[in-house]
Amino acid sequence: MNPAPDERHLGEYRLRELLAENATTRTWLAEQISVARLVLVDELTDENERGNFLADVRAKAGVDHPLVGSVYEAVAEPGACFYAHELLPGTTLEQRRLANDPFPPARLAMILRRVSEAHLQHESLGQATSPMGLDAVYLDEHAVIRLKNLAIAGIRTPEESVRDVFHLGHALVPLVASTKPGATRLLTLLSWMRGEGLEGPLTWAQTRDFCMQIEHQLADPPSVLTPTKGGSRSRKKLPASVIFGATAAVLVGIVAVSMTLRPPLPTAPPRAKLPDAVPVPAGEHPTPDDSQETLPAFRISAHEVTIGQYEEFLTALSILAKEKRADIFDPASQPKDKPGHIPDDWDSLLAAAKSNGSWKNQPVTLDSPVTGVDWWDASAYAEWKKARLPTQEEWFAALSQQLPDPATIPTSSFAPVSPGTADRTPTGLLGMAGSACEWTAKPAPDPANPLGEKLWVIIGGSYLKSGSNALTREWTADRGLRRPDLGFRVVFE
Repeated sequence: MNPAPDERHLGEYRLRELLAENATTRTWLAEQISVARLVLVDELTDENERGNFLADVRAKAGVDHPLVGSVYEAVAEPGACFYAHELLPGTTLEQRRLANDPFPPARLAMILRRVSEAHLQHESLGQATSPMGLDAVYLDEHAVIRLKNLAIAGIRTPEESVRDVFHLGHALVPLVASTKPGATRLLTLLSWMRGEGLEGPLTWAQTRDFCMQIEHQLADPPSVLTPTKGGSRSRKKLPASVIFGATAAVLVGIVAVSMTLRPPLPTAPPRAKLPDAVPVPAGEHPTPDDSQETLPAFRISAHEVTIGQYEEFLTALSILAKEKRADIFDPASQPKDKPGHIPDDWDSLLAAAKSNGSWKNQPVTLDSPVTGVDWWDASAYAEWKKARLPTQEEWFAALSQQLPDPATIPTSSFAPVSPGTADRTPTGLLGMAGSACEWTAKPAPDPANPLGEKLWVIIGGSYLKSGSNALTREWTADRGLRRPDLGFRVVFE
């Protein structure tokens, strides 16, 4: 965090402190002088993004929900484009998770219910939203819940709700006080949000209804969770901890499920938060072929896509498959006979990662790079994340920031994402010189054969190839190539 130089002003806002910055915006803590209140100000720094920036601001300003942060004012003038919005009080759920400070189950159920209610309004109005994380939920000293305004321009798709319900089903587990009454019920609900034992994750309406039942049960504890009519759905075989409420099914035509006192399956310990994408400014950058290229600003993943992240993608595809929409993220040029996006040896890799075991004699966790994916798989994942694969020029430009000689980065073995790895650039990029080599976006000529065919470029070091490093490149004509040392990372505009 940095103080604003010379008490800079934007309109009637005195900028106090720079809180965050990316390739297109700066976020300031500011004082609104006319009413003497602290606010947040997001300032556009890339004029090429003015249209997108203002479209997102209009979407946020259109949100009218008491839990969601308000937009106060937007200004679009020559040389000044910004908007002021509410500084939400309290601490975030992400801060609580990092502090290892869980909630009593009844209280966390109430928080999740209020989050569900806010998202149900987004659904009803068709408001698109950016991904929901624990850092978007604030809780003040009076237990008042507020949500960061995540509205963005565009038409809401069903995948957004699936994405957020599934993510919270994972992310909230460490925040459940496991020794308090109701922990088993809430952990079971979170497993349903992840789609475990069901045909897919719950909807926001079902999540809200189950939260209400947990709250009521813990106030006057009965033993049954019964979904409302609006929250009923057909299910596959449920876990042993759940039984059918046959009487309720006869009376109201829905499934009633009863939770026993048996605890859920053990969950993996909380994992450290993965590092954010790294911004690369617009301008002239070195290329891997010893030239210079002008690139627009972008952000690149700080690490290769992990096994855990790719699992979320496959879960989303399995849900879409029930609606015959599993191909909506496929590249237009993908072969019609390609059977899907499951990596090679996926079942073994995922099982080893979930148990912190070993795969092909390498220790793996859910934070290890996903491998065994081809170019089509990587591109489909990137499309799902509203991102894309990097070009080799972007990859090298990111590598070269504050690093005159990229060949000096130490190589690494196949390892989980860790800020402590020696394979790290000054700006925080991990795994460029080791772990897995990576797919890039488009073909290019091999400098050793400049008049030859343009081939698809694989870049970076590989744990299986002794002597490889951040400057290593390969060229292949086969976008269907899969290897246990080949993964990818993504770029955001």
